[in-house]
Amino acid sequence: MTVTGPAIGLDLGGTKIAAALVAPDGTVLARHTRPTPAADGPDAVLDALAAAARSVDGGNASGVLGVAAAGVIDPVTGTVTSATDSIRGWAGTALAAGLADRTGLLVACDNDVRATAAPELAGAGASLVYAAIGTGVGGAVAVGGRMVHGTAGIAGHLGHVPSPEAAGLACTCGGTGHLEAVASGPGIAALYGRLTGRPVDRLETVAERAASGDEPAVRAIVTGAVAAGRVLGGLANTLGPDRVVVGGGVPHIGPLYRDALTEAFAAELMPPLARLRPSKPLFGADAAVIGAARLPTQVPLHAPPPS
Repeated sequence: MTVTGPAIGLDLGGTKIAAALVAPDGTVLARHTRPTPAADGPDAVLDALAAAARSVDGGNASGVLGVAAAGVIDPVTGTVTSATDSIRGWAGTALAAGLADRTGLLVACDNDVRATAAPELAGAGASLVYAAIGTGVGGAVAVGGRMVHGTAGIAGHLGHVPSPEAAGLACTCGGTGHLEAVASGPGIAALYGRLTGRPVDRLETVAERAASGDEPAVRAIVTGAVAAGRVLGGLANTLGPDRVVVGGGVPHIGPLYRDALTEAFAAELMPPLARLRPSKPLFGADAAVIGAARLPTQVPLHAPPPS
């Protein structure tokens, strides 16, 4: 679909909903944020999303809405095919149909990391691996300028790639030994607790201790970074991307993390990719809502029920 006017973009996370009215050139015309009622169930979350959309489009300037949501999202069926418990009862939610019914708008939906990654595509032929490393480890893959979705929207969930550094550790998906268990913010904090017997609840605490020379803190951060770098290097060998982008909150803890990730990544590369290095995202805090607002031009639209 060609969108000639503004579109609404919604970014749904476990703690916050961000909404924006976005012009076709990517200019954000209006913004709104509100807490996610994650403990109140899917209907409450859908109601909050619809209210956020109305808050940025009170004048009915838009007829289309894109929503970038946590969980495994199938844009073809418009449903949440899998999810952790960060939003209670979220798996199985008819996301697109529920929002179309509540707003009367055409709705497109996708996973939040894929939507955030989409503006990073530099051209029609661009191939991309995108990692979002924060409370969890999310990812997105684009080939030939188009995001890969896979069966039921599962493609790109690189936090659930097996990682030697995570051997035996429980993952949020119910499996064991996955990257997220050691490379996410909580994963690094938990590793520090295991190394020291002194549990901490914030990654920033580990980073502060590492900066003051605390060896277990350094080890925990480097282990998580190396695990992520190795997985990303292996994916680069598999997919041959033009760019590998690493975003999310964890890389912001400082050069110790990013340098260790980059070194581990480079060590995995085959010779044709020897000069490839992970880069920072090109877009800032608005990337997710801008990417969400572009979804109506990229994935199937779901119409409201006949009146």
